[in-house]
Amino acid sequence: MADEQTGAPDSTAVRTALWRAMHVQVDPPPHVVEDEVGLRLVDPGAEWRRRPDMDPHATSGFRAAIVARARFIEDLVVEQAGHGVTQYVVLGAGLDTFAQRRPEVASRLRVFEIDQPGTQAWKRRRLIDLGYGIPDWLRLVPVDFEAGGDWWQQLSDAGFDPRRPAVVVCTGVTMYLTKDATAETLRRLAGLAPGSTLAMTFMLPTELIDDADRPALEATKPQAQAAGTPFISFYTPHEMLALARDAGFENVRHVPGTALAERYFAGRADGLRPSSGEDLLVATV
Repeated sequence: MADEQTGAPDSTAVRTALWRAMHVQVDPPPHVVEDEVGLRLVDPGAEWRRRPDMDPHATSGFRAAIVARARFIEDLVVEQAGHGVTQYVVLGAGLDTFAQRRPEVASRLRVFEIDQPGTQAWKRRRLIDLGYGIPDWLRLVPVDFEAGGDWWQQLSDAGFDPRRPAVVVCTGVTMYLTKDATAETLRRLAGLAPGSTLAMTFMLPTELIDDADRPALEATKPQAQAAGTPFISFYTPHEMLALARDAGFENVRHVPGTALAERYFAGRADGLRPSSGEDLLVATV
């Protein structure tokens, strides 16, 4: 989604990018992900760390959850590239910065970032202004979802080869979509070439969230509503796995957020841990 007036990414995409930068600037090493590229793209001004949603203590769990999922996706893409997969698709790319941060891997792939036309035009300008440029292997694919744009066709038009395996990721998106829309997306992706992998995040119902994390999550719901991006859909792990199987995926697995906490945050002296509430579906064709 994008700001209708400027084409700039919506507040959720900006906040996510700033939290990734906060992790580098506020949390002690080792850093789960080192990403200040999004901060440079947004260029929020000198006072950005004074924003209420950047409070280093109150938002630490959200910040950790964002960098945990980013690291998981990055590890998955690097792993699949090592297995010979050469196409990487990011649905709802927003301020994804993998191509700028990991060009040694990304340049061996064809990277397709799909998002709204305004966001893509804005990002294209910013990447050029900052000197990153748009290499031939990076394809910014504008799709007007609100006008019923066919993202699959536009992906093909941008050079995606459906006969070859791909990694497709969709993070921080399904909570804003109806369950029917997510099911339709899964059905389309189940037709990917054999050897393809999908990673998709989903939000858990309130009753499955840790007691300590519920107040903070509940507080974000009216904020999302006010920003014009209300949370619509929540899934139990069983529901999400069933949705993927019904769509045609044979191999599906649930990756809980707690598993990412153990993988990336175990033994930290500062006690930084991801908040609960968002898990992952990983499905292969």
